[in-house]
Amino acid sequence: MTTAQTANIAPPLALQPWSGLARPLRWLAGKGLGLLLPLFLLLLWHVAVARHWVSAQILPPPQRVLETLVELARSGDLWAELSISLQRVLIGSLIGGVLGLALGLLMGLSRRAEAYLWPLFQAFSQVPVLGWIPLLMMLVGIDEALKYLVIAKAVLVPMAINTFAGLRNIPQSYLEVARVYRFSLPQRLRRVILPAALPSIFTGVRFALTKGWIALVTVEMLASSEGIGYLMVDGRQMFQLDLVIVTMLVIGLVGLLLDKGLALVETRLQRWQRQAF
Repeated sequence: MTTAQTANIAPPLALQPWSGLARPLRWLAGKGLGLLLPLFLLLLWHVAVARHWVSAQILPPPQRVLETLVELARSGDLWAELSISLQRVLIGSLIGGVLGLALGLLMGLSRRAEAYLWPLFQAFSQVPVLGWIPLLMMLVGIDEALKYLVIAKAVLVPMAINTFAGLRNIPQSYLEVARVYRFSLPQRLRRVILPAALPSIFTGVRFALTKGWIALVTVEMLASSEGIGYLMVDGRQMFQLDLVIVTMLVIGLVGLLLDKGLALVETRLQRWQRQAF
């Protein structure tokens, strides 16, 4: 082998030890940086309790919180309460999602329906979920119907708004093609309107489910004897702050997983839309 050939081969061989680090470094430069702040806060939490800056009765140490989490998971109490909450949010979100989708479609397809319904809908959407709970408690009590209605209200508003916006933002060229081919209303809905508005509708689904999860925890904290929100209130009443922190972490983690899962589906949906159009 000549000197020139050796010189051409040497640099790639010299860079091989660094090539294995390329992927971890790219991950650290991207999403990995988002872990720095939580790790810093965890360290600060540990130091504050260890140095008695904060009383352990007020802020339990991380080790105690982890032990409580493991104990609840092993006993099955955590999964039992979490399954009740997830069932509630699924049923309530389904009710509110269907109603919100129907309302958004109605206002988006009909200018007359928009003129009649939009002012009332705006007033309805301005009242927060907490404002509806006393009235609903008087009407339906504190049983499961209350949870479903509160979640449905929280879900209905973003679903209707995003569906309405998705229909109104459809490019006119798509509608003109439907007119040229003389599509009937069901054909326009199936082949043009819904596919074009689907990304906006799915954004509404993602946002609505987040709102529904928050509303569920709120109503469970106020009027429930089961669920993850009730578990948090029970910990506060018993002054078991490690249990309160565990439920806070579980609520945040479940909400994050729901949002990330829907975000992944939304990304694939947008790819399909680009290929279709």
